[in-house]
Formats: sequence, structure tokens, C-alpha cells
Amino acid sequence: MTTVTTPPTPHFPQAAAGELLHTPLHSLHLELGARMVDFAGYHLPVQFPQGLVAEHLHTRSAASLFDVSHMGQLRLVGADTAAALESLMPMDLLDLPLHRQRYGLLLNDEAGVLDDLMLVQRGNDFLLVVNGACKHADLAHLQARIGERCEITPLNEHALLALQGPLAVDALQRLVPGVEQLLFMDGAAFVWEGSELYITRSGYTGEDGFEISLPGPLAEAFARALLHHPEVAPAGLGARNSLRLEAGLCLYGNELDTTTTPAEAALLWAVQKVRRAGGARAGGFPGAERLLAQIADPALRARQRVGLHALERVPVREPAPLLDASGRQVGQVTSGLLTPTLNQPIAQAYVETGSAAPGTRLQALVRGKPVPMEVTAMPFVPSRYYRG
Repeated sequence: MTTVTTPPTPHFPQAAAGELLHTPLHSLHLELGARMVDFAGYHLPVQFPQGLVAEHLHTRSAASLFDVSHMGQLRLVGADTAAALESLMPMDLLDLPLHRQRYGLLLNDEAGVLDDLMLVQRGNDFLLVVNGACKHADLAHLQARIGERCEITPLNEHALLALQGPLAVDALQRLVPGVEQLLFMDGAAFVWEGSELYITRSGYTGEDGFEISLPGPLAEAFARALLHHPEVAPAGLGARNSLRLEAGLCLYGNELDTTTTPAEAALLWAVQKVRRAGGARAGGFPGAERLLAQIADPALRARQRVGLHALERVPVREPAPLLDASGRQVGQVTSGLLTPTLNQPIAQAYVETGSAAPGTRLQALVRGKPVPMEVTAMPFVPSRYYRG
């Protein structure tokens, strides 16, 4: 009698109750004096002794090393992978060139965002990087929807490092010659100390930089080698958040959730023409009818993501309500801080579409007191991605 064994369901690691997971750089973070916090089930550095503002400004002027190993890395293999992914996202993936990366959005049946992610076409597979707080649900969603069309493998033994800033390329090319030839959103495989790395020229700070996927056992040695260079300093989650806010980028759970569509989130630049009405592969993704209608008629969007800057030096943080001139609430702040680069309060928010035009004046309520704010274009700080 033949025994048929069912292959184990792929999964990401989960900590036992009351415990936190550690990344391969955990010991290094402690050695460097990091202040550690619970984030997405991991013990991660929120800042190092130099402090959030210093880390932020160092990233803008030199290069900072971030540990983002808590994020989920997935390898999808199979001839049907690109088409399968297109059935879940409004992106053009069938035409994605070899070793090119793309920002993607997993949608539910109401066109709400399940997660935003990065994916790169590596020829023999697709590499997906998903948010740490969403990765378990993302994997279950992918497995349920397209698990029969491609093989999905979590890269649980891999770490992910982000080296960000205008001098990132100077430091990294000393360790890995050839990375300087990559353009923004290019990727390639490299070898260091006999092990393969996969590096993309990307990040989430608005600066030039790189994300490095590498075997976990190699991560500490590689991080130490980078930190040996005078341009590079460690940075934590706090600076990563302030940098992405200045760059006008979304944070899942703040600007994005399952009730928000890409049109409302001002992310239509990520929806390629081939997937829109009139395109060769229009629709065919969850929530397509609603999203395509919102693209055609902005009046169908209940709200809109906007940037705001305060007209007084008062930090405005989430979830401060936003009022129009008549005192009616028309929106809510989703992220806000006193920006280290500009030294002024900025915020992202969702407002009714009638209050979304640049120049619109609104009042934020901060501890019951009104703070005048003005809708402004994003990014707040110009992006410096390297495009050649």
C-alpha cells in the first residue's frame, strides 16, 4: 500500500506566545546600543544612540544601514507565475523585463489594498517582498488564490538589508563591484564571500540606495563590512518612518488598508495602462470594476490622500481630525511629524475630494486646539533616485 504524504503548507516563522522573533542582526543591534521595540512580532531597533534626527539627516547626506529582515520574502516559480500574479494585482507583470522591479498592490474584491509590495522578475522566478505585519495573511492569500498555478516558497532563511542615501553606492561598490551599474528599480545577482546576494537599486526613503537579500548566516558579517566604511551608520525604524513620510510614501496600516483603493490612495501611477480600460489586459483583477470606475470618474472616490504642511510650528500627528472653514470634519491625518530635513510640521491625510486641491486651507485639531494647515503636493522632499 502506497502512502501519499501531503507537502507541508508554506509558512513564515511565528514566535511563541509572549515572545518576539529576532533577525540575524539582533546581536549586532544590541552591541551598537539600539533601543529595541516590538514591531510586527520582531525585536527591532527603533533608534541607535545618535538618535532619530541624526540618523535621518545622515541618510539624506551620506548612507544609513537599515535592518528590514522582518519583511516577508517570497519566491514564486512556474511558467504561469506572471499571469497568476496579474490575476491578483492591477500591474503589468507579463511584460516586466528581466531583473526589473515593480511596486505592486494586492487587492481584495472591493479594490481595497490587502498589502503593498515590491516584486522583481528574475527569469527563473519572481521575488516578492511584502510587509512584515501582513506577510502571514499575504502568504495565505497567495496560496489560496494562485497556489495551484505556481510554487510559492517563503525565504525564511534570508535576511534583508536596506542601504540608503546619496553615498550608498560608494560604500556598496567597494564590497560588491558592479552595483554602481544598476539603475533605479534594476536588480541583479552578485557574489560576496562565496555566497549569492540579490541586490535591487531601490528603497523607501526617497534617496538613492539598495536593498540586499542575502542568506541569514551571512547578514551580520556583511552588515559589519558595510558599517566599517565611514559613510555608513546604522539607522532604525524611527528614521525609516520619517524618511518615507518626507518622500510622500505610504505606510500600510496608516495610508493603506483593506477599505482604501489605489485611486483614493493616489497610487494610480502604479496601475499600468495595459490593465486599465481600453488596455490589452484590462481588468481581470479583484475589485477591477470599482477601481476602473474610480479611474474614469474621480467623483466616485469617497476620499483622497493628500500632503499637508502646518502653517504654525505645531506637530500634527495621526489621527488628528481635519476641519474645513465651516468647522465640518472633512478628513483625518494618517501620518504626521516635525520633518527633520525641512524643520516644519508635515502630514499625510485622507480628505473628501472637494478638499483635496493643493492650496486648500484646513484646520487640524491638536489636543482640542485648531492648527492651520494647507494641502500641498508630495513628495515634501524631492526624491533622488538614480536613473542614469
